[in-house]
Formats: sequence, structure tokens, C-alpha cells
Amino acid sequence: MQKKLIKFIPLLIMTSFLATGCTKSGTTVAKLIPQTGTSSTSRLTVRTEAPVYIGSVKDVSKKAKVISIEVGKGEAAKTVLVKFDDKTTGVEHAVAGHASIINYEMRAGEPWATVIKPKLAKLPDGVTELKTADLKAMLDKEVQLTLIDSRPPKSASQSSLPGAINIPVDEFKNLASKLPANKDELLVFFCGGPT
Repeated sequence: MQKKLIKFIPLLIMTSFLATGCTKSGTTVAKLIPQTGTSSTSRLTVRTEAPVYIGSVKDVSKKAKVISIEVGKGEAAKTVLVKFDDKTTGVEHAVAGHASIINYEMRAGEPWATVIKPKLAKLPDGVTELKTADLKAMLDKEVQLTLIDSRPPKSASQSSLPGAINIPVDEFKNLASKLPANKDELLVFFCGGPT
């Protein structure tokens, strides 16, 4: 049985290349999916997931229906223009200054967004997300906590939560010296968006 499947591996690889084409700047993932309910000569199906751009949205033009997203890091970083249309889902997640994941397909040599999702930060172990309603309930009950506004000083000075101290993300290297003396106190960090 295994020997029969091994014979099909080159065919599957060639099929995946033919199905996906060459995408230089996006990432394409091919998955081999065993089909159930087939005869003893089992078949495998190649399913290809859409290529994606992951990066920071630089600008969105609703009139031209184009998203400018910066992908890559350092010297390899480049800005890519991705078109979208009425069939694109999640356009509301393409916000300038926020990270997004854009699934796209190629049409006439240009990338067209199919699905846009926000790229959310992965929280470290021991850190949990606190919903706004839960924070409000804690503040109403006067639970002892320290609010930390991690936005840049210019944003924090315009408006912030009452009693919050401003420690911008770029100052987190020296965070320990700026936190309360009571190391058991709950710390609540917030910023200007979901990412």
C-alpha cells in the first residue's frame, strides 16, 4: 500500500506547482488530504491555501479600492499594493498603522484581497486579555490595580483613562523601575487598538 502511494509523490508535487504557480512575495501552503471512503488504492487530494501578505497597513484608499501594506523586515521590507472589491471580506480590518493578514489571489498579474484579518499579538504566558466591560466593573468596584497606557506620549496626553500612567512600548526595556512597589498588584496595559 505504501509503495503505491510513494509512486504518486512526484505527481502530487508537480500538481501542487501547477495549481499554485510561482508566488514570489506571498506564502502558499499546500496540504495533502487523504480521501475517505475510497477503494484500497486510496487517493490523496491536494488543497492549496491562498497566498498571504502579513504586515503593517500603510494606507487604504476606499475610492481606488487599494490597500498599501508593508511586508518583510529590515532591508527586505517592501510595500505592496493589493486591490480589493465588494467580494473581499474583512475590509474593515485594513486600518492604517495596524497589522493585517491579507489572503489574496492573482488576477491579471495583480494581487486581489479575498479575506482580510487583523494580526493580533500573541500574549505571553501568564498574561490574559481583559475585556473593556470587565475592566469597567473592576474600576467601579475600586479593585486595586495599576493602569498603564502603552501608547506614545502624544496620544496619551490627548486622552487616557483616569489614573493611568504612560509607559510607551519603546520604554518597556526599563519597565521594572516604573512599576508599583507592590509586585502582587494587578497590572492592566492598554493601547489604541486590538494589535
